[in-house]
Amino acid sequence: MTPQSTNSIGLTGSPEPAVVLPQPGSSGIRRRICDTTGLPICLDAQLFIRINAVLAIVCLLIGGIGAILLALTRWQTIHLLRVDWFYRILTLHGLNMLIFWILFIEVAILYFVSTSLLKVQLFSRKVAWVSVIMMFVGAVMVNVTILVGKADVTMTSYLPLLAHPAFYLGIILVAVGTLIAVYNYFATIYVAKRDKTYEGSVPLVVFGATAAAIIAVVTLLHGAVVMVPTFLHSLGWIAQPDPMWYRLIWWGLGHQSQQVNVCAMVSVWYFLGTMTTGARPINEAVCRSAFVLYILFINLASAHHLLVDPGVGSTWKIWNTSYAMYLAVLASMIHGFTVPASVEVSMRAKGYTKGLFAWLTNAPWKNPGFSGFFLSLLIFGFIGGITGVTLGTQQINIIAHNTMRIPGHFHATVVGGTTLAFMGLIYYVVPLIFRRDYIFKPLARIQPYLFATGIMMLSLGMSFAGSMGVSRRSWDIDGAGSIYGPAAHLMLGVAGIGGILAFLGLLTFVLLTVGTVLFGRSNVGRKMDDWGTPKPLVAKVAAASEHQSTRGTMVLAIIFLISFAVYYFANWKALADVWPVR
Repeated sequence: MTPQSTNSIGLTGSPEPAVVLPQPGSSGIRRRICDTTGLPICLDAQLFIRINAVLAIVCLLIGGIGAILLALTRWQTIHLLRVDWFYRILTLHGLNMLIFWILFIEVAILYFVSTSLLKVQLFSRKVAWVSVIMMFVGAVMVNVTILVGKADVTMTSYLPLLAHPAFYLGIILVAVGTLIAVYNYFATIYVAKRDKTYEGSVPLVVFGATAAAIIAVVTLLHGAVVMVPTFLHSLGWIAQPDPMWYRLIWWGLGHQSQQVNVCAMVSVWYFLGTMTTGARPINEAVCRSAFVLYILFINLASAHHLLVDPGVGSTWKIWNTSYAMYLAVLASMIHGFTVPASVEVSMRAKGYTKGLFAWLTNAPWKNPGFSGFFLSLLIFGFIGGITGVTLGTQQINIIAHNTMRIPGHFHATVVGGTTLAFMGLIYYVVPLIFRRDYIFKPLARIQPYLFATGIMMLSLGMSFAGSMGVSRRSWDIDGAGSIYGPAAHLMLGVAGIGGILAFLGLLTFVLLTVGTVLFGRSNVGRKMDDWGTPKPLVAKVAAASEHQSTRGTMVLAIIFLISFAVYYFANWKALADVWPVR
């Protein structure tokens, strides 16, 4: 990797003695300069980035093991787990993959962007210790409670299903620990602003991370409102909260937590675009406005989980899943254009100008950081985004609710989108934070493709099976007789094969990462090994690169819109077939 401008993101750490550098308004901070990016690295932040990253990988592995067990159970031909263990592992998988793995890595991202990009010390080591200890203890409590059979309630844990009090207390500890980390982040930004450690507006990646942190605060407050009374009820201290109230407030936690992921994921896209191709946002004002749309409207979009619930009215449902949701979707579409457009502008400025897609075909596809983020963008947009908007439409939701189309959608967004992007990020985190170059680089180069292929097969298999009526969260679809045709079983087989490939990709990633941290070659005192960056074809890279053509990205956007229109109207046709007019 060649050094990029300091507007990019670098992640480093070092066992060597700290260098104390001056900072306005203070006597100095403990930090070092990244050998690769030239960015300052706060050594206090570095410690907690490492700790949170390690815990994130552990949770990813636990969730991944749960995923393969579930995939081989829903594949009716294999049907691996007993019914009790199916729901036990379903609970374990959901919480580790959707909550714990992502929260730990997002806390690491917050600590990095607030200290390195703003050139400031982490606000408080003590606060960071309290945060990570609470999150760790909470995650352990939840996982142990699940595995001993005291919390077979799935991730949503809808009342009147009731788990052991330790389950709810563990979730509360993780939520409060995360909230404390977010406080540390905001306090660090305040110190940077007070001491004027940066000029002008905060970098775009910091802006995106701040949007994620703001949404996280609202999300965690919903969690406190719903989990504290449920915890007290599990102790027998208060009466059972109303189940409809629980569902309404829980989705303020459940859906919004995934939108924290979206903000963090998009920030990682911008980061990796810069680090792998030298891309810079083509219009920062537009990009920032899209993050603001997330803050204002993403919570309203969570209504699509409640479209068949009688506890809320039709007017509320229609407003939140039409006008309000479309504004949140608009934000994703803006980023979905500006990220590849920035890559196109950068590549064309380097001389890759032939035709519509020379910039794309000559991109560094052998770099797992680039392939991870770009495949993440494609899967999130073309599969997760298109299905999400469609399933969020009230009328269409009637024929899709509680079918496997729903997990087919969010596996494309959270796994194919967020997790794959974070994997691409970690291919830079480990060399720069742990200061070890990756082992078995040829294997690392193919890992994103293996994982992405598996997730696409898994998601599409689930979605098509759901279109044939196969329900989600069901242990056995043939228990009352064979009511599904061979096509549904074929799609479950496709999902099962995809689950196997995705698990192999995940396991490869974990083994490579752990092996590198333990046995990788040290890069202390030098730049990290080059994953592969595109070489300029021209003697002088165009200075006004932001004015270069983005016609290739425009064609991709048109293909996306056509794909969306076809899928959307196909669903209206399927709805019309339910109530035929004769």
